[in-house]
Amino acid sequence: MTEMRIHADRTRNAVSHGGALPWLPSPVPGIERRMLERIGGEIALATSIVRYAPKSHFPPHAHELGEEYIVLEGTFADEHGTYPVGTYVRNPPGSRHAPYTEGGCTILVKLRQMPPENRDRICVHIHDHAWNDTEYSGRQRLSLYQSPNEQVCMQRFTAECQIATVACVGGEELFVMQGRIVLSDGSVLDTWGWLRRPAQSGGFTALASTVLWVKQGHL
Repeated sequence: MTEMRIHADRTRNAVSHGGALPWLPSPVPGIERRMLERIGGEIALATSIVRYAPKSHFPPHAHELGEEYIVLEGTFADEHGTYPVGTYVRNPPGSRHAPYTEGGCTILVKLRQMPPENRDRICVHIHDHAWNDTEYSGRQRLSLYQSPNEQVCMQRFTAECQIATVACVGGEELFVMQGRIVLSDGSVLDTWGWLRRPAQSGGFTALASTVLWVKQGHL
């Protein structure tokens, strides 16, 4: 693959309607991608929705600058474990694995976006943990990972819950796991929609019962 640049300026806001993008083949049979953000060729800083066909597998490989993913559909696996829907995994820089699936799966995956000193492997299954209430009525939060410069969590909202726009040092990314939100400019993000905002947080209304994957502070 030649170098690609998709939403490559990470100092600018970016929106991608991931549920409507075409599936693009990867070099491995049975594995397809919807590219949300990409800088590079096959080795790239990337944020993608990746779909594995049943019985597909990826050859053993290393993640020089780390990998994180959350399972959206089906069950993902590697030699370290099995990851059903709702599992969040961080594989740190220098880690290796050989992922596969028996019945097929879809994941949201981010590649080459961790600092080299990050050495913690994290695996959280969200259905095993309690959600916490927040300062907003109708919003709950479940923490997945936290460091001095990065916070990753799930947030869920009742319909019509409104979130204000506030300054956010290090920016944020949102990914709609389920549901629908309308942003402050009137645009709508449906399920599998992705938003990157490098200097602010919030500023939307949930149009239905909604679950978001949220990453803050890393931009």
